[in-house]
Amino acid sequence: MEARQINNETEIRNLIDIHVEALRAKDADAVVVNYAEDNVMFVMAPPLQYKAANSPGKQGVEEWFGTWEGPLGYEIRDLRITAGEDVAFCHCLNRMSGVKTDGEKVDMGLRETLCFRKIDGKWKIAHEHESVPFYMDGSYKAAVDLKP
Repeated sequence: MEARQINNETEIRNLIDIHVEALRAKDADAVVVNYAEDNVMFVMAPPLQYKAANSPGKQGVEEWFGTWEGPLGYEIRDLRITAGEDVAFCHCLNRMSGVKTDGEKVDMGLRETLCFRKIDGKWKIAHEHESVPFYMDGSYKAAVDLKP
């Protein structure tokens, strides 16, 4: 593996670590700064996709953080990064936990793929895709009880 590729992977891993710490700290500014201006997100909350123009942005992230009491637990497992010179992607299994403001305890597994572009020398998240599997038993219930 070339030194430049290793450096790109290290930079992306650092960006992911900073992003996860921002989620745990419920720091909306630090979350949104990691996204490219023209990002596209397929996250678990409706609608089916967010493009930069309808992205929830800082306000949406703050509103979502406001639905949680105390700290937000967020872990990444099995992270795999593939990086080129100006594009990269990663995938991982994540665990999110915490207590909602209505008292509901959340402890769920999810899948995530992030795609990155190097813009003005810095890696940015150009695409985010989160998902949970669903039970194929006819209930179509989201399988949020699976743990990575």
